[in-house]
Amino acid sequence: MSFSTFGLCPQILEAIAEQGYKSPTPIQAKAIPAAIQGKDVMAAAQTGTGKTAGFVLPILNKLARGEGAQANHIRALILAPTRELAAQVADSVETYGKYLPLRSTVVYGGVKINPQMMKLRKGVDVLVATPGRLLDLYQQNAVRFNQLEILVLDEADRMLDLGFITDIKKVLALLPRHRQSLMFSATFSDDIRKLAKGLVQDPIEISVNPQNTTATTVKQWICPVDKKQKPALLIELIRQNKWERLLVFTKTKKGANQLTKYLANDGLKAAAIHGDKSQAVRTKTLEDFKKGSIKILVATDVAARGLDIDQLPQVVNFDLPIVAEDYVHRIGRTGRAGLKGQAVSLVSADEFKQLTDIERLIKQLLTRKLMDGFEPDHNVPESKLDLRPRKPKKPKKPKNLNKPKTGQQTGARSGGKFSSKSGGQKPGGRNKTRATNSTAGGKSGHKKKRPTRP
Repeated sequence: MSFSTFGLCPQILEAIAEQGYKSPTPIQAKAIPAAIQGKDVMAAAQTGTGKTAGFVLPILNKLARGEGAQANHIRALILAPTRELAAQVADSVETYGKYLPLRSTVVYGGVKINPQMMKLRKGVDVLVATPGRLLDLYQQNAVRFNQLEILVLDEADRMLDLGFITDIKKVLALLPRHRQSLMFSATFSDDIRKLAKGLVQDPIEISVNPQNTTATTVKQWICPVDKKQKPALLIELIRQNKWERLLVFTKTKKGANQLTKYLANDGLKAAAIHGDKSQAVRTKTLEDFKKGSIKILVATDVAARGLDIDQLPQVVNFDLPIVAEDYVHRIGRTGRAGLKGQAVSLVSADEFKQLTDIERLIKQLLTRKLMDGFEPDHNVPESKLDLRPRKPKKPKKPKNLNKPKTGQQTGARSGGKFSSKSGGQKPGGRNKTRATNSTAGGKSGHKKKRPTRP
């Protein structure tokens, strides 16, 4: 099968040929014909399988045959969860649409909004956006949706992970009901399917890989090590294996900064990319890494999705992710487009639970390799593959906010008066302790002491 069998216009086919692609990937082979027919699509495939072209190509093909966008209007909207992914998708739109008379742009937060407003003034055929910045532009009347024909939700599962559900619902409420909707994601959870009910209508559902599987082109193994020895072990692995380019994932932004400094002190060209870095710095760092002037990119999970780096041979999990699904997306940065890759995880004893969660998710035990001189004092227990279905967590019972604490007023009425464990304090009254000689059953509730006999 070739791209010409889809009925794509000659300008798009020429752009595809220039990129050296001759035949579509499995997800493209199924998604492109359905999208060209105007169907709503829900497509799930593991990362690195060409999902982006799976929706960009049919969008460009459809828009090429219609009227251009009017001032401040857009014809196709692609929502992405992160700035990096939005920029990657925008690059694909420009690459495949270079010979078409279409205008496209990308908008996201972290940069000035005025230049983005200026680009939207003349109208844009394809807008790639993060949800928050899109709503900001709408509130300032910089973008309108009357001409919208196609909506794409890219990395839908990541949208929910990052808490964009409220913004997405706000955006959906602004869009025309009569439109084509495409939803692309690495996985489709129950939450995603709930979201899909308000997004797509009678969709064609496509899945080319089992849920939460890793690419067969990626060799995976773990290296047990004590937490304090991880930085030194990473340098040893780099030196011993002569790694030239690698992407390293840490759990925290602080950890990314500290590791980058450690590597730089050892003479290795490294840079960090995470949420605390400005968009300009993140963009330049990524460009430097792609060009090769930076050999090691240390990243948090902000970079786990959307990074499309040619010929990235190694990914290292310096820290295991808290959420097992993030492991799949992290190592999906290597072994892309049929190329072979390697994913190495440095695992300490306190990460055993994360390890077993990952192995259960991907349904395989990861090979272990001990490095000479880095044998851990705290052993990582041998794991067993547990393929039993996970039991849904029982919802927690809501706390009774009216339940009294020890020594506090119960709030119950007794004989028309508030009773109290602390001695009859009324609501709003002062908590005074009075000496009293009243008998049992009196107001104070204290018994009168009998005088001692001589």
